[in-house]
Formats: sequence, structure tokens, C-alpha cells
Amino acid sequence: MNPGEIAVGLDIGTTKIVAMIGRKNEFGKLEIVGIGKARSLGVQRGVVTNIVKTIESIKEAVEEAEAQSGLDVASVVVGIAGQHIRSTQHSDYINRANPDAVIEDQDLQELIDNVHNLVMLPGEEIIHVLPQEYKIDGQADIREPKGMYGSRLEANFHIVVGQISSIKNIGRCVRSSELEISDITLEPLASAEAVLSQEEKEAGVVLVDIGGGTTDVAIFKDGIIRHTAVIPFGGNVITEDIKEGCSIIEKQAELLKIKFGSAWPGENKENEIVSIPGLRGREPKEISMKMLSKIINARVVEIIEQVYLEIKNYGYTENKKKLIAGIVLTGGGAQLKHIKQLVEFVTGMDTRIGYPNEHLASTSNDDLSSPIYATAVGLVLKGLEGQSRRAALREEEEELINKETTAENSEIEDPELENQSSENADESSEQEQASKEKKKGRSPSVFENWAAKFRNFLNEDL
Repeated sequence: MNPGEIAVGLDIGTTKIVAMIGRKNEFGKLEIVGIGKARSLGVQRGVVTNIVKTIESIKEAVEEAEAQSGLDVASVVVGIAGQHIRSTQHSDYINRANPDAVIEDQDLQELIDNVHNLVMLPGEEIIHVLPQEYKIDGQADIREPKGMYGSRLEANFHIVVGQISSIKNIGRCVRSSELEISDITLEPLASAEAVLSQEEKEAGVVLVDIGGGTTDVAIFKDGIIRHTAVIPFGGNVITEDIKEGCSIIEKQAELLKIKFGSAWPGENKENEIVSIPGLRGREPKEISMKMLSKIINARVVEIIEQVYLEIKNYGYTENKKKLIAGIVLTGGGAQLKHIKQLVEFVTGMDTRIGYPNEHLASTSNDDLSSPIYATAVGLVLKGLEGQSRRAALREEEEELINKETTAENSEIEDPELENQSSENADESSEQEQASKEKKKGRSPSVFENWAAKFRNFLNEDL
């Protein structure tokens, strides 16, 4: 296998760290060749609280994935999430010196650079600058401004911001695990890549990724990311409530939630009992299933209400912002029994569970289609997409070099060109230089420029 054909996703979560190695097969489906999972002991609510333990967990997960695949992992695509993430909207513009020139990537990049220069709160750094709609000389609702003409270029942006210290700690953990960061992406965007269809993004959809420490929300409409949010609690608070409410240890509470937990208390009868072994010879503890589901229901309703508040903040009740595709639940919390029905009851919106199996090859292990692995699958897809983009850019550059070499050779071989006037030669040279500069400016995409800057940021020392 050619290592250039693979990508590695590293999902650093609150309850687990997953390293997933994948490649595209001949049918364009994702084939997972290795996966490693380790318990996350140094992360709380998506924020690294113990660098040493996090490094150990990353190494354990990566080594397991390497053993399965027989490959050595050198670089990874890392997901960023956590309670320190927030988002905001911003509008900006540039005045173009030559309105008769076609709008190119460098114009879009200049506009995005303006946004990156915004002053954030102390200790914060911009993670993503996501363009939404553009406006050219007052003409609104432009999706793709490249190739158009105009003097004033405006855009609405969705800006994702995070704490510098939290972001850099993730970078330190990855580098200390002897790995390079090839790409960085917001985890809800990675999960969306794995479980949402383009039709859903066009129609309007809310992705809700219920993880162990946080619940990530991403809203799409007209194929564009419109709103993101991180709610600072997830499946772990449900486990904590069961532990306190039933007076049992955390391990037993987690097992109870997974095996017998339900988000809908009306299903259980009062006489349904589950017995928990006592500690060190003590009597077994009997727990009512009805009480268990009431504890779970109370916390899940709280999470759903927070999600619904974010949906209302987006303003989905307006006709232009209607979310026809409803809600898609993913992450470990999406496996909770009857959670789909409860979300529909609280929000009144159509809901489905998001599985990453649409992108997976038919030969993949059934366990990989679990919502637990949605983020990891999405990170691998993002990594492969980045590789394809970089390969296309390299081909463009090689083609440009070949054309230039051919042109230079023809000039040398054709003696008649020497008789041209110097004025025409100078004009031709200027046009050629301008053409080269345009092509060079067009080569790196907006995402490539951002990813390079952000990798440099992570490599800087505080």
C-alpha cells in the first residue's frame, strides 16, 4: 500500500481517544485499515487537563492502529472541540484597486486575512473563518464570486474562536507523541462530513454530536455552515447523575446507562428492578428501572433544551432559515434508547440517528458504523480530501512549469522572435508575468492558506 493514499484521523475526546487509518477503495468508499482506541484520562470537557496522560493515551491508540494496519503513522488530522470553543458572525469588505480585473483567490484571501486580524478577547485565537454569502458592489446572495467583476467585495463570515492555551496543549500532545499535524478541523464539521448528506445541508439541518464531555452543534442551510456551538456537558453528566442518584460507583453507573438506560421514563414499570453487585462482599443493591430512566430523562431534556436554544438563536423560525431536514443525532450519546423520540417530543422537529456507514466500504466491520466513530471517520475523510486537493495543486504547478519550459524552448528555437520590437517583447513579458502571478495566486486554496497558518500557530512556543 502506498502511504500517500492513506489518511489518519485522531479524535481526542473526553472519554476516549481514537486513531483511525483509512483509504479510498476503487469504488470511492472509505476502507478502514486500522483503528486504535484508548481511554482518555487527561481530557475534561474537550480540554486537555493532563498532558502526560493524554500523550500516553494518544500513543496507545496510534500503536494499536499501526499494529492492525502494518503501517507507521507519521501525520494525523486532528479534531478540535471543547468547552472553550465559541462562534460569532462578522461582515467585512475590501475595495479592489482594479474593478475591471476578474476576482481571484487572492482577493478572497485578502478579505479573509482582514477577518483574521480582528481583535479577539484576551487569550483567544481564531480557529475557522468560514465564508457564507458574498456581495459585490451591492449585489447580494452571491455564492461563488470568483470570475466576477467589481470594486467592492463584501462577505458574511462565521468565525470559530478558541482559547490559545487549550489549542496549543492539543498541539503539544500530538507533537510529543512523535506525530505531525497535517490538518486541523472543528470536530462538528468532521462529524457532519461523516453523517450528513449534501441534500440535508441544502435543505437545512442541525447536527447534534453528543460526546462524553460536550455536546457539539452545527447548523447547515443552503449547503453552508450557519451556526456552531459547544454545550459544556454530555454523556458523562448523565453517568454522574446515575452515580449520585443510585449511590453506586462510576463504572457501575456507566454500565447501567449503556445496558438498561432509556431517555423515555414512561416505558418502564414500577416493579422492574435491576440488581447491582455489592462492593467487597456487601449486599447487592436493587435499582428501579423507572427511577433510572427518570434520572436519565431529566439530564437529557436539559441537553436537548440547550440544543434547542442554539437552534432558536440561529433564528430557524424565519422562512428563509427553515430547517427542513430537522435534527441528526450522532456521537456516543445518540445510542441512548428512545433519545430520538424524546428529541422529537421536546423540539417538534424530525430527528434521525446519524451513522457514518454511508461512506464506509461494505467490507468494513459493523462496529465502525456506530455513531461513536462519526468524528473519527469524518477526520479521515477530511484528510483524504486534503490529500486530493494538494495532489491537484501539484499537478497544476507541474503543468504550469511544463508550459513555461515549452514556451522558453520555442523562443530559443525560433529566430524570428529576435526581430520583434523591444516594446512588444516588454509587453509580452509583462502579460506573461501577470499570467504567472495569477496562476500562482490561484494555486493555494483559502483552506490551504488557513491550514498552513494554523499549523504554524500550533508549532509556535507560548
